[in-house]
Amino acid sequence: MSIESLLILLLVGAIAGWLATVIMGQWGFGLVFNIIIGIAGGFLGTWLLPKLGISDGGGILGAILVSTLGAVVILAVIVVIQRIASGPRGR
Repeated sequence: MSIESLLILLLVGAIAGWLATVIMGQWGFGLVFNIIIGIAGGFLGTWLLPKLGISDGGGILGAILVSTLGAVVILAVIVVIQRIASGPRGR
């Protein structure tokens, strides 16, 4: 992997992770978490979207879109796990 490819991967991951945290209303995770979530979201999105019959169209914007959608799914799972782990409230 070249330096340019690595920088693009990190940039797409950072943008996708940030967009996912904005969409999900989750704040305060930081740049490193956004990059990790964005890259993991990219892997999940590239696996999941073709299974659903959806094509990203390619290019950098397609990569950001796919990564963001995957990151939103990951954040949604994290939120559900946090709510289950915290137990019932108000009882």
